[in-house]
Amino acid sequence: MAISTRELTAIVGAEILGVDLRDVSVSTQEAIKSAFARYGALVFRHQNMGDDELLDFSRTLGDLDPPPNQEHGRLSPPGYPDIYVVSNVLDTATGAPIGALGSGEAVWHTDMSYLDVPPFASMLYALEIPDTGGNTWLCSMVEAARCLPDGLRKAIAGRRIKHDGTYNSGGFLRKGVTPTDDPHKAPGAWHPSLCVHPETGEEMLYLGRRRNSYIEGYDAEGSSKLLDELWAYATQPKFCYEHRWRVGDLLLWDNRSTMHRRDPFDNNMRRVMHRTQIKGKSAPIPAISAAAQGGVGMTSS
Repeated sequence: MAISTRELTAIVGAEILGVDLRDVSVSTQEAIKSAFARYGALVFRHQNMGDDELLDFSRTLGDLDPPPNQEHGRLSPPGYPDIYVVSNVLDTATGAPIGALGSGEAVWHTDMSYLDVPPFASMLYALEIPDTGGNTWLCSMVEAARCLPDGLRKAIAGRRIKHDGTYNSGGFLRKGVTPTDDPHKAPGAWHPSLCVHPETGEEMLYLGRRRNSYIEGYDAEGSSKLLDELWAYATQPKFCYEHRWRVGDLLLWDNRSTMHRRDPFDNNMRRVMHRTQIKGKSAPIPAISAAAQGGVGMTSS
């Protein structure tokens, strides 16, 4: 079954038109999966889903990963442990946060890449949004890899990057985690800096998040300098899409081929989002290319 799409930018993202996610046929599910592999992120406007319906649609893409451990632990709506609440709202009875990440900026990152097998996709559904701010940005790591300057490519070819699990994208220490800014002591996984998409075969730059990151084979100063160059390069506006939220929007993104961030917003305004994440089927796959074959080999960490 064909579905109608509208490109959001020339390099990342598409809006899926006229689909009610509460009732999606098998043929429409397959068309959505095909569009997702092609565009890296999909927007569905004007949805009206409860949590059961959000979970039903999420499971059409695969098994679910449990919510991440955030600054207040794992916060989910009562009875829905597979849903993660992103919100600055406080419970009126207890004064405790109902969700994570507050109202500040959430810096560029890939969801839960500190796991050996990260979730391959995440989706965020808008229940309440502020009048201004809180926009979500996506950047294409496929396009970043395609345009990667030769000097940067040679500098990371064959090398892995440490993906930290100490702090979340809002800069908060995860509940129960020992604080550290030493990437060698921080919890997390090592993943290839250049990966291949298991479905499309495209090469992707895979950075994860900046804090406590480390590129193997370099000293601390060399790694930090190279990471700064990579992050400045990968998050250029030409690689990005800015999503301005409306209530009822569902944004689905591929954690392998994109990164994302959130703008800050006025903490006096309410923002309530429900998120799910789809379990990955394999660890990130290192890319094999002529440049990589001519680069340095793997080094131990």
